Parts: sequence; C-alpha cells; structure tokens
Amino acid sequence: MFKEYYNVIGVMSGTSLDGVDLACIKFNISERWTFEICQTETISYPENWQDKLNNAIHFTTDELNELNLEYTRYLASIISEFIIKHKLSEIDAICSHGHTILHQPQNGFTLQIGNLPLLGELLNCKIVCDFRVQDVQLGGQGAPLVPIGDEILFSEYDYCLNLGGFSNVSFKEKDKRIAFDISPVNTVLNYYANELGFPYDDAGNIAKSGSVDLDLLKQLNEIDYYKAAYPKSLGMEFVNQTIFPLLHSFSIDNKDKMRTFVEHIAIQIAAVCIKPNAKLFVTGGGVYNRFLMQRLQLHLSAIDVVIPDDKTIQFKEALIFALLGVLKLRDEVNVLSSVTGAKVNHSSGTIYNELL
Repeated sequence: MFKEYYNVIGVMSGTSLDGVDLACIKFNISERWTFEICQTETISYPENWQDKLNNAIHFTTDELNELNLEYTRYLASIISEFIIKHKLSEIDAICSHGHTILHQPQNGFTLQIGNLPLLGELLNCKIVCDFRVQDVQLGGQGAPLVPIGDEILFSEYDYCLNLGGFSNVSFKEKDKRIAFDISPVNTVLNYYANELGFPYDDAGNIAKSGSVDLDLLKQLNEIDYYKAAYPKSLGMEFVNQTIFPLLHSFSIDNKDKMRTFVEHIAIQIAAVCIKPNAKLFVTGGGVYNRFLMQRLQLHLSAIDVVIPDDKTIQFKEALIFALLGVLKLRDEVNVLSSVTGAKVNHSSGTIYNELL
C-alpha cells in the first residue's frame, strides 16, 4: 500500500547555469495529486563552477569522471546546507536531476553529473536521480521530462511553456501528451550579456535597446531543427555547433544580436502555440525578461498568457523532478513515450539507499 503523503526535496540545475534550485515539496495523493511548494532556495554557482560546467563539454573521459565526483560532493554539500538551514526533517527522498553536460540521444548517450551513489552516502538519505539515461536506452530523446508533471499537476492549461536555458512546451494532441524543446533562450541571451559584462540581461533591457537584423532573423528561422518533427530535444551541442557560428558570422553589435534572437524566440514559440483562445502557462527564469514576454504576447495575441506566483515560476522544474522521484518510488510511469519517442512509457531513475 502506497503512502498518500510525501515530503521530498526536488533539486534541479539547468543549462542556463543560474545555479542549483532546491525546493521542499509536500505531495498529497488522495483523489488527485495536490502539492505545496514549501522552503525554496537557488544557490548561485561561483565563477569557478560556472567555468567548469561551461567547459566540461570539451573534457576528456577522465576529466569528466573527476568532475562528476567533484560535482557530486559539491551538490551534497548544497543539499545538506539547505536541509540544516530550513530545519527539514522526515524527508522521504531527495529527487535530483543533476547537471547535464552531454546530451546526444542520437548517439544513445546522455550524461548528467552529480548522480553518483556517493550522493546517497554523503547525505544518508533516500535518493532518486539519473532520470534521463533509461529513456535514451529505450530509444527516446531523454527529454523533455517535465511534461508528466504538466499532465498530472497542470492539466487545466492548453500549453505549458518553460523559458530557461531552452524553451520547451507540452500540450495534449489527440489525447496524448506531446512535448519538445522549441529553441535556445537563456543559453544564448546570457552568453551575450556576459560578453557585455553583465550576468544576464536584466528585464531584457539590453535586447530592447538593439535592432532586429532581418537577414540574421531569416537565417535563424530557417535552421533545420525548427522544421523537424517531434519528438526532438536540444542541448548545448546545438547551441555551440549551429546557433553560435551563425550569430558570430554577423558583424553587428551584441545588443542587436540579442534583439534579433529575442524576436526569433518569440516567433518560434508562436509557431508552436497555435490554438486560438488557448491558455498558456509560462514558467522559468525567462518570465522575468519583460521585453521577451512583451514580444511573446505580441506574437500570441489570440492566446491567454498565464504567469503564476514566483515560487512556481522559479521552482517548477524542481517541483516536477520531485514528482518524478515520487512516481519512481511508487513504481509508476514518470516518462511518457509520446513525449520522448521511447519504445514504451516507463518509470525512470535510480534509487540509492532504498531501504532507508
């Protein structure tokens, strides 16, 4: 007999390198799933860790193994401090995504560091982690994983959109949940903000001061990925091999590149969210980019754009990975084949310290 109440910690680190998101979540599973986002915190990466995680895509196997060990220790210390600081007790599990370094589903490979058994040893708590590997082994993209949460927790919305390192969307089509990555977002905008000496583009003001380069915009919109059928997903490989070479080939100001890319993001999202009078639920750090949201709402004039409370905006992914962990503990489906392209729906993830 499964429990009706779970007290878990969701842990997420995204490709935008904003930091590690931690959220204590209470789930109630009686007639339907309900949740409460309790204590939350984002631990920003210090500069040395940003550099390591940015450059890790070029590491050798031995260097990656060492980084994985080092990052697992670092992640354990962050989680431990979060538990102590907020005086958390009776934790059923820590559900951790880790940090994606390599994502090559076409080659049958994905790597999220921080998911070693050492995490369970250091925290002496039940751990559920490494959610993507099994899906790739089953022929799936290993992403996106959030849509099962949209299905269970946010089904009243026609579209669920996340604006983070990448934009991704989930929606129902012919009674099946469909989801895929749409385009890069903060992975590109943050890069150019960094070039200008800023950690990010506050409220989108830098991009707003630029001008759209119509030739660049046209070439961005013609990239093959956007014409490809789903399931499909994006990683930093796409940004480094396709997006940056194109952007770097244009001798225009960075603010103009950012302005053009904001328009590109809005156009690509609008090309996907086409149901008239639909409700679009938007979360992720990109929501705070006011200029991006203005451009998005302009391109989605027939759609009701719904922005939730700050905790949900900032910690939805940590919430969903907490949910994935609970589903894994219950041996219930937490990855949808209609979303990832895997052979079957399945319950993915690794459990450490299962008997605790």
